[in-house]
Amino acid sequence: MAKRYEIPKRFNAGVSEPAYARLRALSARYGLGNNYCLTVLLERLDSIADESAIDAAFRAWRDENC
Repeated sequence: MAKRYEIPKRFNAGVSEPAYARLRALSARYGLGNNYCLTVLLERLDSIADESAIDAAFRAWRDENC
């Protein structure tokens, strides 16, 4: 029997169409629901991208959108 990872916190989030498309693609690729994909990304963010890359991505997004 497969293990089930409990996700006790639920919230509504608004995302752009491109972000949602990426999320759906990740969900399909790994066979997980959107909530599990977001959990993996956020819990393991430090192993996916280094801090300077994350900072640069946020700076670029703010410059374009704020």
